[in-house]
Amino acid sequence: MAERTIFFELGGHSLLATRMISQVRQAFSVDLPLRSLFEQPTIAQLADAIATSTQPSLPPILPRSNSSDFPLSFAQQRQWVLAQLEPDSPFYNIPAAVRLTGTLDVASLEHSLNAVVQRHEVLRSTFATVDGQPVQAIAPLQLELPVIDLAALPENGQAEQVGFWANREAKQAFALDRPPLLRVKLLRQSDHDHVLLLTLHHIIADGWSIGVLVGELAELYREFTQGVPSALSDLPIQYADFAQWQRQQQAQFDRRLAYWQQQLQDAPVLELPSDFFRPAVRSLRGTNIHFRLDRLLTTALKRLSQQSNCTLFMTLLAAFQTLLYRYTNAEDLVVGTAIANRNRAEIEGLIGFFCEHDRPAN
Repeated sequence: MAERTIFFELGGHSLLATRMISQVRQAFSVDLPLRSLFEQPTIAQLADAIATSTQPSLPPILPRSNSSDFPLSFAQQRQWVLAQLEPDSPFYNIPAAVRLTGTLDVASLEHSLNAVVQRHEVLRSTFATVDGQPVQAIAPLQLELPVIDLAALPENGQAEQVGFWANREAKQAFALDRPPLLRVKLLRQSDHDHVLLLTLHHIIADGWSIGVLVGELAELYREFTQGVPSALSDLPIQYADFAQWQRQQQAQFDRRLAYWQQQLQDAPVLELPSDFFRPAVRSLRGTNIHFRLDRLLTTALKRLSQQSNCTLFMTLLAAFQTLLYRYTNAEDLVVGTAIANRNRAEIEGLIGFFCEHDRPAN
């Protein structure tokens, strides 16, 4: 029975799989592809894959020797180019709202925010243009925490104002060459009920980063208000160290890029039937459709995923591709998905822009 116990039967999913492979890479200095965990899902099988691997791991990410050199990562450079094309667009803002209940020490919360900013250089970054190229600068930064008092409003009025401010913050564009690229506001609904609004530009953060930021903020607030030692350890590297390391590995990444360019060079354009013609200029106007899968169907999908040695996401993606086939009769489908891209243990605790979009999924 133990031989049949596999990663996915224990509740594993894509993000945990990525973290597990990162730990394997760090512990055994071998570069196993993520698919190894799907092809060898038991501990014994994975051990054999580690023992027989001939692919050495990429070198570790180390602190940069020149503390005044702040290279952009590939993702940041791509984001900078997009900002030049759409300089006033809020499309790449990352908004988050955190509800805070209980007695709140606003001064300690502001202190905690600035401690997080001090820990992560990338939160103090700006991006200027010199001779047509992006240049990153990291400088001291002190945030102020504005408080907007909604306590005098009735409950429905408070809810309306929370939505108004959340929407306003999310839609306010950043200028990449002017600090800060992080905005905060505190909405006070009562002495024991607040909403903290956080907005970051994508060039300094991603979805994973929000979890890191909120987790560290909670830990530092506990330290400042209760006088207990922080459980946060010093960061071994900063995002700029990752960016420099990434640039040093460019030859390897270029080989991988060439492979995918070869694989996708003849990828067809999917012709979906639609009610309207695609506009000549992208408007970014769109909407979402929300729906729920009932409990029985969700349970059945999870069971099917486990039996197929894959994640629930992979099963749903296959269903989506089947739907595309039904609409188009196209058998060669290229679907892009966003990935966290936290594939090394050194970067799991960093705030920064690591995620990738529009990767092909086969």
